Amino acid sequence: MIQANTSPNWRKTLLPLGSSLQQAIRNLDQSGLKIVLVVSEENKLVGALSDGDIRRAILKGFSLSEPVDKAINTNPLVVPPELSGTLVSQLMLANKIQQVPVVDPQGLVVGLHVWDSILSTSVHENPMMIMAGGQGTRLRPHTEYCPKPMLEVSGKPMLEHIIERAKVDGFRNFVISLHYLGHMIEEYFGEGDRHGVSIRYLREQSPLGTAGCLSLLDQHPTLPFIVTNGDVLTDVSYSEVLAFHICHNAVATMAVRQYEIQNQFGVVRTKGLEIEGFEEKPVYRSHINAGIYVLNPEALDFLQYGQHCNMPTLFERIRDHSGRTIVYPMHEPWLDVGRPDDLLAAKKISN
Repeated sequence: MIQANTSPNWRKTLLPLGSSLQQAIRNLDQSGLKIVLVVSEENKLVGALSDGDIRRAILKGFSLSEPVDKAINTNPLVVPPELSGTLVSQLMLANKIQQVPVVDPQGLVVGLHVWDSILSTSVHENPMMIMAGGQGTRLRPHTEYCPKPMLEVSGKPMLEHIIERAKVDGFRNFVISLHYLGHMIEEYFGEGDRHGVSIRYLREQSPLGTAGCLSLLDQHPTLPFIVTNGDVLTDVSYSEVLAFHICHNAVATMAVRQYEIQNQFGVVRTKGLEIEGFEEKPVYRSHINAGIYVLNPEALDFLQYGQHCNMPTLFERIRDHSGRTIVYPMHEPWLDVGRPDDLLAAKKISN
């Protein structure tokens, strides 16, 4: 059985009470242990915050500037320092958790048991589809002689960044849809040998949309598969999005980002002629499509061969037939490179 071990990096998970959700996200990124331990000034455990807790808070409409206090689990499972690794592993297995704080009799955090399997990357047989056929008209003149996914960021095409990021997560089988200047993509990547992966291509005779190109697959996948737009740069873990999809028994999962719009004026709330209240420059929060999806093989049954279809339409068709469609709330860095300003921002971030 895989054992739980005390992580040498456990101190990186500690976060003072009153810190923001954004600081908690930064803490998660730095430790890589998928948990934040919120502590008092005396280093006593106040509560724990998992990656899933943060995503649920985002779905509830929490701003990333809000304190973690509202989102933490104030009664996490903890173990004393003297408990053996074998017993800790049994507790973690029984409770289906991957981290357990070690707390002494005074309530001080003195360690963190981590399930070893979360620290290793497994290879996924699940394929990953990358939509790379768009004309990139908003990025002209950059795309007059170069397909948008081949525009360089940090000396590499965006498409190469996506493949390399997915490879780190254990994905090895890729399918890339081609249309506009597709031969340049195929000539650059070939069958994927140079990158240590396998690449196949779908060739669109005319633009089929973000979902329609999937109808060209000669064989349906037998496992859930990732789909991503070829112009989306992100640090999201594709394997975690896949695991989230499988865990929630969904037919289709869409990654979403929180988006804020602030009204530049003071808002007057009325009922008829009566004033009910005022809001000074309120902020409206919503979730936007991040261009990353997970689909079950049966989702392809809602497409017609060679017919145009965008992802939101496919999700509606699935939902109309009682298939479960869910969102995966993202907090990781993300950029949809659709305009010249976005390309400039991508290059600045990478530098």
